[in-house]
Amino acid sequence: MDVFDIRKATPADLPVIMSMIEHSRSIMRSRGNMTQWTGGYPDEATVQTDIDSGFSHIVERGGQPVGTFALVPGIEPTYGVIVRGDWIDRATPYSTVHRMARFDEGHGMARQIFGWCEQHAACLRADTHADNAAMIHILEECGYTYCGIVFMDDGSERKAYQKMMFPTVDAELKRYVESEILPRHNNFDAAHRIDHIRTVMARSMELAQMFDVDPNMVYATAAYHDTGVAFGREEHHLHSGRIIRSDSELRRWFSPEQIEVIAQAAEDHRASNRSEPRSIYGRIVAEADRDIEPEKIVRRTVEYGLGHYPELDREGHWQRTLEHLGEKYAEGGYLKLLIEPSRNAEQLAELRRLIADRPRLRQLFDNLYHELKS
Repeated sequence: MDVFDIRKATPADLPVIMSMIEHSRSIMRSRGNMTQWTGGYPDEATVQTDIDSGFSHIVERGGQPVGTFALVPGIEPTYGVIVRGDWIDRATPYSTVHRMARFDEGHGMARQIFGWCEQHAACLRADTHADNAAMIHILEECGYTYCGIVFMDDGSERKAYQKMMFPTVDAELKRYVESEILPRHNNFDAAHRIDHIRTVMARSMELAQMFDVDPNMVYATAAYHDTGVAFGREEHHLHSGRIIRSDSELRRWFSPEQIEVIAQAAEDHRASNRSEPRSIYGRIVAEADRDIEPEKIVRRTVEYGLGHYPELDREGHWQRTLEHLGEKYAEGGYLKLLIEPSRNAEQLAELRRLIADRPRLRQLFDNLYHELKS
């Protein structure tokens, strides 16, 4: 495996950075990506600002510059609007990886760059063009979650990604979860795949800051809470508890009593449970699992219907969507919030307004149905 060194860029590096950008632009064009980095972007003024601000970095191999990137802390203005999804976490301050470029000698550097950036931020975001298949593959391989579509200043679309680093969690536990637990969700239905698990993990860690709890236990509960879907959706919470109790690897980090609490918390996370969670860990993951972003809820409802009821026509799926949303989320529905104040309360109120606005809901349903069926 090639080893690259990373250092801050200096004003003297500007010419070589611009050469790397031009070379990377030519690589994009040769691979069929004809619309990214057009109109002179990134220009010298942008790169100079990166250097002056301390955001620009040089990647070296054997002492020679072979690549570059910018790690920009703070709010990225173009990320203010995201459609067809949502960020897995909006509360944690983040940094953005921008303007990655290389010479041929820098091939293979991207994974090391992301690894380096993950040591310097608690949360990272990145975006790339839909035609940039190589970068999409690297982001997903490195554990970044696809969140939706953002728009550049010129109105063009980019695929947006995010990753949470959870710095308070044991590093070995994180490695085990990333390599052995999260991949189990790859073949689950759309409502229980890795993007959902990462969202619940991020929201759980955010909520955990409100309480005197063990962050490792919160992290493990969120990571395992849907593993039981492998044995069927209806009793997946109970199967998740069984999986947790039988995973001997967890004894490396937790006592038998802690493992039992984690297992019970996974069993208690379902919104349809009649009784409240038995511990604060169950309350945290259950509240985090109530990811009540209105459009995302409707999308997941339609996705589930298409995947499990293929015999239904459009109107059948519309009726099923109405029934599910009414039964679970409308006034008097079985979903109950467990931690207040939380942003779920505001989002639930917005979702209920959407459910009550039948023409608006129907338009959203029709758009999603067309998108997901095509």
